[in-house]
Amino acid sequence: MLESVVTISDRPAEKIPAGGSDPDYFDCKEVWYPVYYVDDLNKSQPMPFTLLGRDIVIWWDKQTDQWRAFADQCPHRLAPLSEGRISEDGLLECPYHGWAFSGSGSCDRIPQQVAGGTAETSRRACVASLPTTERQGLLFVYPGQSENADKTKVPIVEPLEESPSEWICLNTFRDLPYDALTLLENVLDSSHLPFTHHRSVGNRVNASAVELEVIASGKQGFAGVWEEGPRRGKLGRQDTTFIAPGLMWHDLTSKQFGRTLTVVYATPIRKGECRIFARFPFKFSSKLPGLFMKLTPRWYSHIGQNGVLEDDQIFLHYQERYLEAKGGSTNFVKAFYLPTKADSFIFELRQWVNQFKADPFPGETLPPRLSKEKLLDRYHSHTKKCASCSKALTRIQQLKFWCAIITAIAWTISPLLAFFVGDTSLLAKIFLTVTPLALGAAWLWLNNLEKKFYVGREIPLRNLPEKTKNSHK
Repeated sequence: MLESVVTISDRPAEKIPAGGSDPDYFDCKEVWYPVYYVDDLNKSQPMPFTLLGRDIVIWWDKQTDQWRAFADQCPHRLAPLSEGRISEDGLLECPYHGWAFSGSGSCDRIPQQVAGGTAETSRRACVASLPTTERQGLLFVYPGQSENADKTKVPIVEPLEESPSEWICLNTFRDLPYDALTLLENVLDSSHLPFTHHRSVGNRVNASAVELEVIASGKQGFAGVWEEGPRRGKLGRQDTTFIAPGLMWHDLTSKQFGRTLTVVYATPIRKGECRIFARFPFKFSSKLPGLFMKLTPRWYSHIGQNGVLEDDQIFLHYQERYLEAKGGSTNFVKAFYLPTKADSFIFELRQWVNQFKADPFPGETLPPRLSKEKLLDRYHSHTKKCASCSKALTRIQQLKFWCAIITAIAWTISPLLAFFVGDTSLLAKIFLTVTPLALGAAWLWLNNLEKKFYVGREIPLRNLPEKTKNSHK
């Protein structure tokens, strides 16, 4: 039979734990994974994604007003449906021969067959569909057995369900060149922030002993606490939650800033690649910071957030290959030297992977290392897939074009203007001098901004020379 399509809204209590019912094994397919922010989806065209090594296509079914997820292969000749289109009558149409599919995955028409033919009614003409649901602004897909989808809890950030209108949230995403487990290991490690992210979101002077404690753990994840908290205790206690297999958040409440969450979803794409969904919800004690955040364009925030991700992107790409060469996660105790409590969450995560056999790609090896240029690529890993950044890039390129055109016109008409108004006109001289210079400066500024949508910094901020009082000597 055709796999059923399940869309969840309000369901009764779930009956199956994420990862399946086996108490000793976590099945990474029996889980809901976020694949896109809903704001970045386009209802007018199909969009591709790869989840756990399986290519899927996301598209808007206007006949039922919901997002659909199909295997990205037409049953006819296996052409990717993501290269097709959504037809005028709202069906997903294959780009190769025009076979069209409804939201259930069944074939609606085969243009090549004669009148009266019924080949589209065959089970072989159907496309495999995956359950979908929207929660907290994210589209989730269930890659496991579809009958388990509506019985399995969607991994949401529980604190955001508490007075949701009071939270102000910054969101970003990016496709990263390392495993989801490597990403989780990194974000669970609060002690790296003052060093890796020095001068971006951290500062080396804030480094101190980090005494982490795991207070509960099991197949569904673990909870931990850092009693002193970051910045040498100035911000208060930090609580950490890991929801298996791919969600974690740090929860921090301070008198200075109010309540702050650092949320990360790690969605496995394929071995050696994952998509991060980073969320930064705030409940400020003052209204002013929230106002500034609301006024900041999403694309502008993404530029800075991409820079933060690139702070550790290169060495994490190398690090996981060194770990693989030393035996991988199963041998992490010997591969890593973890002498302090700062690594308690790292130990707990790797132990969870080993105890419940939760490697999403068992037996697979990492692909060859990428060049630094590819590791710093922003356009293909983020910009082209982000609705706000791709639109901003187009506008910037248009503004650059018009700055160049107007500057050229200004230089062209300058001799004529000088002839008609005379050399003694102060206003004309100012106009002839300032206008091209201002437009040229604007073009240079826009050109520099445009580059930030394509590539990251080659030298991270932490490695730039420190500015000191004697640095000018």
